Amino acid sequence: MRAKGGARRTPGFADPAGIVPATGSAAWLTALISAAMAFLAVFALAMSLSSSQLAQRWSDTLSQSATLRISAPPSELEAQTQAVLEILRTTPGVQSTRVMDEDEQRRLLEPWFGPDLPVESLALPRLIEIAEEPGGFDSVGLRMRLATEAPGAVLDDHTRWRRPLVQAAASLRGLAWFAVALIAVMVAAMITLAAGFSLAANAQVIRVLRLVGARDLFIARAFTRRFTLRVFLGAAAGTFLGLGAFAILPVAGDAGFFTGLGFQGAGWLTPLVIPPVAALIGWAATRAAAMRVLKRDT
Repeated sequence: MRAKGGARRTPGFADPAGIVPATGSAAWLTALISAAMAFLAVFALAMSLSSSQLAQRWSDTLSQSATLRISAPPSELEAQTQAVLEILRTTPGVQSTRVMDEDEQRRLLEPWFGPDLPVESLALPRLIEIAEEPGGFDSVGLRMRLATEAPGAVLDDHTRWRRPLVQAAASLRGLAWFAVALIAVMVAAMITLAAGFSLAANAQVIRVLRLVGARDLFIARAFTRRFTLRVFLGAAAGTFLGLGAFAILPVAGDAGFFTGLGFQGAGWLTPLVIPPVAALIGWAATRAAAMRVLKRDT
């Protein structure tokens, strides 16, 4: 007769996990799922941690510069350019100015119109690049001066570009955390299925254990320990594979649009939390599945 009550160890079994076969399709399935999900979690975690830094880098790059466009008839363009340069020279917060030449304008337009664009034959506006001091300048006051002294000048302080970039990075961070949560849910679901399959495959062993007096909690602990170890080892392998793959990706380099997208400094240690978290999820999912099956078959 099967005993009821507490969780004392069943006599004759020094290790509860020893009653669960160490091999089989459930074992391979659990390890492979854990490794694959941990591999993906590394990338989702990197995206989440670096999105804020990436947004700040993009914003800082644009916040320290501005562009001034002068649209005027050819006969007045040079005079307005000199007037604008004088205004900028006396504007507090402006570090330096530089008038872009035709070659630079051609390079700016090349991605849209190709390298053979006849810039010299077009009535393009004069562009002046403004480098700001750390404190910046008063854009409202500068616009008022330009409207009075150089009506053909239009200031672009890149505000309309910075805001969408920050919003995009925030959305990217939210999406990355959603991916991490979804990965955790998928791990729990797949481990639950694997544990249920293993319990069904070992139904005869469970019946024999009950005949010799094993309690449900002892049987559940046997499956829980085995599956938790499999999840931990699989997640550890997937995490280190993900870190290795991320280390050789070009996005982790020092140049390019995605500079800063990845782990930096002590951030490389952050993915090490994935294996223990995965093991905790595996323990909870296996225990819940085992207790549910065992109570159903009572």
